[in-house]
Amino acid sequence: MGECRKGTPFVWHIFSFEVGNDILMPEGPSIVILREAIEKLGLKGKPVRHVEGSTKIDKDRLIGKKVIDFRSWGKHFLICFEDFTIRIHFMLFGSYLINEQKKTPPRLSLIFDKHELNFYTSSIKLIEAPADEVYDWSTDIMSKKWRPSTAFEKLKESPKMLACDALLDQDIFAGSGNIIKNEVLFRTRTHPLSKIGEIPDSKLKELVKETRSYAFDFLDWKKEGVLKKHWLAHTKKICPRCQIRLHKEYLGRTKRRSYFCENCQRMYG
Repeated sequence: MGECRKGTPFVWHIFSFEVGNDILMPEGPSIVILREAIEKLGLKGKPVRHVEGSTKIDKDRLIGKKVIDFRSWGKHFLICFEDFTIRIHFMLFGSYLINEQKKTPPRLSLIFDKHELNFYTSSIKLIEAPADEVYDWSTDIMSKKWRPSTAFEKLKESPKMLACDALLDQDIFAGSGNIIKNEVLFRTRTHPLSKIGEIPDSKLKELVKETRSYAFDFLDWKKEGVLKKHWLAHTKKICPRCQIRLHKEYLGRTKRRSYFCENCQRMYG
């Protein structure tokens, strides 16, 4: 790791990690942790003094501009300026450092008077609009503006969609990833190959409710460093309810790995 330039405590985080053959990509709660860490630095309203990095966006455009806000939407981390937004997507192997640099060059480095933010192995995009004009906060499972009715309505519009795909659809559940998918389907006793149109409305509403609920459990457990200890299905071999072997299969459009019990998770349709 590099030398701390500002002499202040730093935060270092690698979002994705490997469990067996699975690469676990960042999910909404991890982006919230990043946002909260940066918010504590008091950088809102502060100007960017210098910009570095291999990203192809117009870096000179950022110099002297004041950050209006730091926000998160699903798996996107957003740095908001008056008339444009920087979107950072951490992909499979993204990481960041605060007040610290790695030996490898960052994709984007934002240097302020007292702090610096460094982002690595990430997709960096400049959006030519304020974030509120681009993002629907009602679909973000971590947002105060989350609307479960919106998620329910979108599910009803896709009757042929599989449950395992629905829980990963960022237009319905922005911020939900493979961990949340597997754990919510297990919590609600829903088989991942269930068709949305065959699932009763009461069960669909339960899926919607539990997706948000589990996301905040995820957030608390990750902050405490005990997330994996609370997994009931994800990466597990034995069903904690039935005490039989869980199935592990690549399912749905995205072929992400699903962990599920054929006995207690009901197949609808």
